[in-house]
Amino acid sequence: MYYLLFYHTIDNYVEKRAPFRDQHLSLLNQEVDNNHVVLGGALADPADQAIIVWKVDNVKIIEDFVANDPYVKQGLISRYEIRPWKVVINSLDSNG
Repeated sequence: MYYLLFYHTIDNYVEKRAPFRDQHLSLLNQEVDNNHVVLGGALADPADQAIIVWKVDNVKIIEDFVANDPYVKQGLISRYEIRPWKVVINSLDSNG
C-alpha cells in the first residue's frame, strides 16, 4: 500500500533544518534501503511542506519514523498527516 506523509513546516524551516539534516536524511536512507520510501522532498516556493511517498504494509512503520525524526523532535514540523494513497497509474512498479 502506498502512503503519503505530509510534513507542514515552520517558518524559516530551510535555515533551521541545517543542524538536523544529516540525521534526518540518514533515517530516510535507512527506509529507502528497507524498500519503504519511494521518494520524498520539500516543496519549493514556498518551502512550507514536504512530502514523502511510502510503500509499506503497515502504517506503524511511518509512525515510528515520524516519532524518531529529528525534524519532528526539534519542532521544525508544525503538523503532519499520513494518508493512504490509492495509486492508479504507476510507471515505477507494475504492481501499483
